[in-house]
Amino acid sequence: MKKKLFGETDILTHITGLAMQHLYGRDEKLPRILRRLLLFIPERFSHIAKLSFFHDRLPIFDPAKTNYSVIPINQNIEGAENMALPIEIIDRLIEKSSTRVIMKKCICRHNYDCSNYPDDVACLFLGESALETPKNWQILADKEQARQHARKAVSLGLIPMVGKIRFDSDTLGIVDRGKLMTICFCCECCCLGRFMAPLPAHLVDRLQHPVEGMTIEVTDQCIGCGECIDTCYLKAIEIVNGRAVKKDICRLCGRCAARCPQQAIKIRLQNPDAVDDVVNRLLSVVEI
Repeated sequence: MKKKLFGETDILTHITGLAMQHLYGRDEKLPRILRRLLLFIPERFSHIAKLSFFHDRLPIFDPAKTNYSVIPINQNIEGAENMALPIEIIDRLIEKSSTRVIMKKCICRHNYDCSNYPDDVACLFLGESALETPKNWQILADKEQARQHARKAVSLGLIPMVGKIRFDSDTLGIVDRGKLMTICFCCECCCLGRFMAPLPAHLVDRLQHPVEGMTIEVTDQCIGCGECIDTCYLKAIEIVNGRAVKKDICRLCGRCAARCPQQAIKIRLQNPDAVDDVVNRLLSVVEI
C-alpha cells in the first residue's frame, strides 16, 4: 500500500458512514428518494476505486485491514460431506469471542426494501469493538443466542460473509483496532458487496478469499437457461454460446450451484482442514 490519502481515514467510506449511521437507529424509514441519495456513495464506490490512485491509497483496500470470505452453505459440496458449512466455522468463532452483538436490522435489506428476505435477520459482530456499533439497533448476545441467530440466517438461505471488513469499521464510525469481526448474512439482492462487481478480479483477490481448497466448475450438463445469473451478486457468471461461463471475480458463494435446475454447477472442496484453515486465517487478522 502506498501512503494513505488521509492517514488511516478512508474519507470516501467515512462519508458513507455518516449517512449509514443516520440510517441506523431510525425505526421509521426515511423517504425513498432521500435514502437513495444517502446510498449514492456506496453504490458508486467501486467505480471510483477502479482508479489505481485511489485503491492503492485507501485503507479499505489494504489486505491487512480487509480479509474475509464468503462461506457457502453445504448443499452437495463434493468433499465437504462431513462438514456443516458454514455453521462449523461460525460456531468456532463464536466460541472464541469475548463479545457478541447482533444488529436488530440489516441496514442493506432495510433500506433497499428487500422483499426476498427479512430485515430483522442482520449482521453478527464479534470482538470488543462490537460494543461500538450503533446502540439503538444493538443486541448484546450470549454464545447460544449468537449460534441460534446464525442458524436462523443460514436456514433462510442467507450466505455468510465472515472476517475483517474495514468498510464496516468506517461506515459504523468504529476506530479500527483489529477487534471487530463481521459475520454478515448477505442476500444477493441488497448486499452492498455487490457494488464490487466492476472492480478487477486481481483487486478483489487480495481482499476476499474463497474457502481454502474450494473450486467451482460449470459442467457439460449446463443448458444455458440463465437461472444462475439472477442469483449472482457480483454478476460473475454469464451465458456465452449457450452455456454458463464463470468470470474471475467469482467468490465461490455457491448461490449459482444451489439455483441451477440442472445441477450443472459443481462446487468441490479438496481440503479436509478447511474449517481450521479459515478460522486460523481470520483469527490472525482479528482479535475477538
